[in-house]
Amino acid sequence: MKQQCTIIAEAGVNHNGDLNAALELVDRAAEAGADFVKFQTFRPAELASHVAPKAAYQTRTTDATESQLDMLRRLELTEDAHQHLIERCAKKKIGFLSTPFDLASLHFLTRELNLQLIKLGSGDLTNAPLLLAAGRSGARIILSTGMGTLSEVEQALGVIAYGILAEDKPSTAAFRSVLNLPEAWKALQTTVTLLHCTTEYPAAVEDTNLSAMTTMRQAYGLPVGYSDHTEGNAISFAAVAMGASVIEKHFTLDRKMSGPDHAASLEPAELVDLVQGIRDVEVAIGTGIKRPGRAELANRIVARKSLIASRDLPAGTILSEGDIRTKRPGGGLSAMSYWEAIGKPLAEDVTEGSYIRIACQMDPE
Repeated sequence: MKQQCTIIAEAGVNHNGDLNAALELVDRAAEAGADFVKFQTFRPAELASHVAPKAAYQTRTTDATESQLDMLRRLELTEDAHQHLIERCAKKKIGFLSTPFDLASLHFLTRELNLQLIKLGSGDLTNAPLLLAAGRSGARIILSTGMGTLSEVEQALGVIAYGILAEDKPSTAAFRSVLNLPEAWKALQTTVTLLHCTTEYPAAVEDTNLSAMTTMRQAYGLPVGYSDHTEGNAISFAAVAMGASVIEKHFTLDRKMSGPDHAASLEPAELVDLVQGIRDVEVAIGTGIKRPGRAELANRIVARKSLIASRDLPAGTILSEGDIRTKRPGGGLSAMSYWEAIGKPLAEDVTEGSYIRIACQMDPE
């Protein structure tokens, strides 16, 4: 069986700034069997300027007159709230994960909370200062690549690799050149997982382009996964079948709640279905060896065909096509041996409908 896919239940900001709601999201993610529950860590004034507009989907799902900065202020989790969430995750035996959106938040997660794994969002694929700091943090990185080109993904990997390996003054030229070093790719392979993503909420199926996962895996030899913003679970299941090592999916306590991400999120029962479905897909993928499954072995004798006498025949009969039919059950001389049996002497008397045995009996199936 393929290695188990890591399932990230993306709570994000679906707590609406309420710690109790955030704690309940932890509980529901743990009950569903997710590996991690992920939140978002940001300092609103460091993330957005006062003139930053909302995305269209944010305008549709929140007060259109509210600025993005004010919306973020409503959705911020305090540092103390992070501590409570980590404690609840430990109690519920689910991993805690968060996405930092600014340098102060990255340092808080990796230095004060000592997280060994962080997630960077698609919006920061080109944020070189944050990528560099993430590389220098010592944490493993899951990097979403929504809105990006293959060239931009490679540039981001150069920044992260430079952060891992170098302490010198950074530069665009240095980021490019570091990828010529074998040790850079060795470091990236143990540090970075790339997530394909379509940055729209919800994302249309026709915009999904799951084959981009394969493209990135072949281009960089890194683990790849999928951050799913489509409605339902079907595309996540397809991504796992295509080799995704990580699946990330937004979930909420109630899709009808007000907030930027609720409408494009799973509800708790759907999250349960996602986790179970992914585990079923993994089992179904199997080993890749083409052979009958254990349950099939008993059915071969029922479903397959043997060489059967078309009439009563005495021993020694030289068999002709008119003497033989291919019929169920299996277990006798395989119907694959039909032409080899023609012209051979019958080994014993047979009655119509019985297995045929020839003098030089071939092994039955």
